[in-house]
Amino acid sequence: MTTADSFAACRVAERIAAARARIAAAAMRAGRDPGSVTLLAVTKAAGAAQIVAALASGVTDFGENRVADAEARIADVAALVAGSDAPEARPCWHFIGHLQSNKARRAVALFDRIDTVHSVPAADRLSALAGEAGRTLPVLLEVNIARDPARSGFAPEAVAEAAGAVLALPHLRVDGLMGIAPLTRDAAEQRGAFALLRTLRRAVSERYPMQPLPTLSMGMSDDFEVAIDEGSTEVRLGRALFAAEG
Repeated sequence: MTTADSFAACRVAERIAAARARIAAAAMRAGRDPGSVTLLAVTKAAGAAQIVAALASGVTDFGENRVADAEARIADVAALVAGSDAPEARPCWHFIGHLQSNKARRAVALFDRIDTVHSVPAADRLSALAGEAGRTLPVLLEVNIARDPARSGFAPEAVAEAAGAVLALPHLRVDGLMGIAPLTRDAAEQRGAFALLRTLRRAVSERYPMQPLPTLSMGMSDDFEVAIDEGSTEVRLGRALFAAEG
C-alpha cells in the first residue's frame, strides 16, 4: 500500500468512526438501539484500498450503483484482500442503482442483494435468473416516496399489492423496503417521506404477516439522522465516508 493509500485508509477509518457516532446518537435520541441500524457504505467514489479500510473498520455492507463499475471494483477488492493481511470478513455487496433489464443476469451473479426492485416485471426476471443460478436472491422493494417522475420505484399506493406478486416468486426473498427522500434541505419534507415508507412497511407486513420485512432502508449522507428517527434500519452513506480530500 502506498503512502497515499495509507493516508486515505486512515481518513476512511476516521470518517466511519464519526458516522457511527452520529448514527448512535440519532438512534439513542429516538429511543432505539444503535445496533439496529446498519451502515451501508456506498462505494462509487471509493478506491479498493478505501473499501478494504472500511472492511477493516468493521463495515461489511457495501453498495454499488452500476454493474460495470461493480465488476471491476469487486474484483479489485477481492485481489487486495487476498494479497494482504486484511480482515477475514467478506464484503456483502448490494446493488443500489437502477437495474436495467440487460444487466440483470450480471447483477444476479455479482451481488448478495438487489436493493432496488422497482417493478413486478423486474422482480419476475430476477427470480428467473436467480433460479437458473440455483440461488434465492434477497431483494428490497424500491418505493418512490418522493413521487418524483424522474425516479423509478413502486408508487406508494401500489406497493402493498405489488408486494404480494413479488412475494409469490419462488427465487426471491423480500427483506423490506427502500426509498429516497426528496432532494431538499427541508427536514419536515424529508421526515414526511420517511414516515410514509415506515407506514408502508407496516401495511405490507400486516397484509402478508408470514413474511418478515426486517429492513427499512432510507437515509443518505445529508438526511440519515432524520431517517433513523423515523425508523430506518439501514443508512446508505457515500460522501460522508469517501469524500475527496481538499
